[in-house]
Amino acid sequence: MRTTLEEETGEQIALQLVRLLHQGTSTDEFTQCMVEAEALPAGRPGKSNLVEAVRMAMAVRNRLELLQQRESGMLAVIESAQELSSRLDLNSLLGAIVARARKLLGSDLAWLSVHDPVRDEFRVLVAQGAISPHVSDMVTMRGRGVAGVVMSTRLPFTTADYLHDTRFTHDAGLDEVFREDGIAALVGVPLIWEGEVIGLLFVADRYHRVHTTQSLSILCTLATHGAVALKNARDFEALHAALGKADAARAELERHLRGIQTAADAHEQMTSLLARGASLSTLCQSVAELLGGSLLVLDEAAQPISQGSAAGYAGQGAQGYEPHGARSAELAQALRLSRQLGRSVEAYAQDGECCRVMPVIGGDDVLGAIALFHRGALEEVAVRTFERSSSVIGIVLLSQERMEAARSRNASALLRTLVSPRQDEAAVLLNRAERLGLDLSQPLALLLVELEEPGASYAARHFRAMASMGRALVDEIDGTLVILCAAPRAFDLRQEVSAWARRHATAMHRGVLSRPAASPAEIPALYATLRRALGVLGRLGVQGQVLAQNELALYSALFETHDQASLSHFLDATIGPLIAHDRKRNAQLASTLLCYFDCNQNAKTTAQRLGIHVNTVRQRLASIEEMLGHWGNAARALEIHMALRLWSLIAPAA
Repeated sequence: MRTTLEEETGEQIALQLVRLLHQGTSTDEFTQCMVEAEALPAGRPGKSNLVEAVRMAMAVRNRLELLQQRESGMLAVIESAQELSSRLDLNSLLGAIVARARKLLGSDLAWLSVHDPVRDEFRVLVAQGAISPHVSDMVTMRGRGVAGVVMSTRLPFTTADYLHDTRFTHDAGLDEVFREDGIAALVGVPLIWEGEVIGLLFVADRYHRVHTTQSLSILCTLATHGAVALKNARDFEALHAALGKADAARAELERHLRGIQTAADAHEQMTSLLARGASLSTLCQSVAELLGGSLLVLDEAAQPISQGSAAGYAGQGAQGYEPHGARSAELAQALRLSRQLGRSVEAYAQDGECCRVMPVIGGDDVLGAIALFHRGALEEVAVRTFERSSSVIGIVLLSQERMEAARSRNASALLRTLVSPRQDEAAVLLNRAERLGLDLSQPLALLLVELEEPGASYAARHFRAMASMGRALVDEIDGTLVILCAAPRAFDLRQEVSAWARRHATAMHRGVLSRPAASPAEIPALYATLRRALGVLGRLGVQGQVLAQNELALYSALFETHDQASLSHFLDATIGPLIAHDRKRNAQLASTLLCYFDCNQNAKTTAQRLGIHVNTVRQRLASIEEMLGHWGNAARALEIHMALRLWSLIAPAA
């Protein structure tokens, strides 16, 4: 080259330098030219001009390179800005920014981390050029690594040797990832939006490198674009969420309006049926169709009186309902809670089918309940429709009750007149009874029954509806079921009432049947006697029995004024040792002695009635005399016989 420079003229040298510039010769070749120019002999003409020409060519070359870098940076910025407006996918856009930053700076790898304000940490969102798979999983806590420096200063930070740089607190996990990937040099710039660092853009190399200010400037511009992309994405997500909420609110409003319309239609349908005087079964079927399930209407004793089922409903809960079945306790508890809350309550669920109940109220009285069997959850509007139906059904039940009361008003009035001390004239009573199918000229019988649950009113309505009661007067008087019938029918009626009470009276019941009355004039006194007899039964603790008046005549006369404590004291003092012995050893001494008295104290007849040997009877009587003392005199025998009779009445209830 030196020989060439020595031989060439100044004009030729200038042309050569221009050619080198045009060809984009590397800096090393221009440096070689400078070395050769400076090595020319000192006396050579134009040496200084030659050296200066080479120096100027090198300066031009550097300017061209700088302009090219700036042009490349501007192009990268322009392309990034174009992608901000053309790409909607956040990951794709950030990936393009990371790739452009890596290419522009000629680095080995680059990544972008996003700040999670909830956990206050930076997580890598996009990474390119990494060897280690752990680069994409890096998490940086506030105050650790380069992220901590950039976060606190909000300025770019560069290091030529990350692993040995002591200007920041190292994170052992990050250092291990950097070693695994061979990262040495690192530069990080913040993604800032409205004064907050929302992310970090990193460019790294696997050799020691120092970045120019120009590179950092372009990197900061790309980071700004990344911040805009993140902010736009977040705004878009917020807008999308807001639109989703608006759509959900609109859908909910439409659903609510549809529900209101459905409820209004249901109310109008029920009201229309009620106005047309539809039957209870028609109304029940209509409600079942509206709610898509099976509906039961129950009376006060939880007995079904009507039901309906929607077309196609396959649930079996209504068909399998039993008034006193396994679920009756849950049903009763739910009805109590429902009455307290004033809303319907779910009683139980079985085989995927739910039972919801609501009491039917008429005035201050509970007329019954409605039970809806359905599958799946009920919407609030459906629940409200079910609850409104209880009011409509209550109106129907009240109407039926009033119609029934109107039909039975004459019979009830006649019965109350007959048991009253102030009766009408006999002829008037005979005519009124004849119209109701009862012949007062024949012997009559009176039956009184006390019931705790379902109550005398319910029992009276039940028996009035029975065909067998067509020629009897039935009503509830002062909380007691009262039935007046012809004397020949009294025994069968007693059996029928007793059987019904045992099946349906969930608590205590007791009753007494009168002896035949020859005329209506005897009925008021007979009624008063039976009322006193019921009081005696209560004091004796008798339950679950309907007894004949003759069985109680003696006890009513003797014990009407006694309370249960005094009666218990009388039994203990008279036959207490005998009862205690039987209870302990099951010896049946008390029943043997009672039978002995009933057989006129004849041991042989007693043995025949009890089906035992006469010697066994005598042995038992001897044992009894040892416990009770001698009872051969009439007064003592009467006292013991009376006590045994009282004991025989109380024993079944015990």
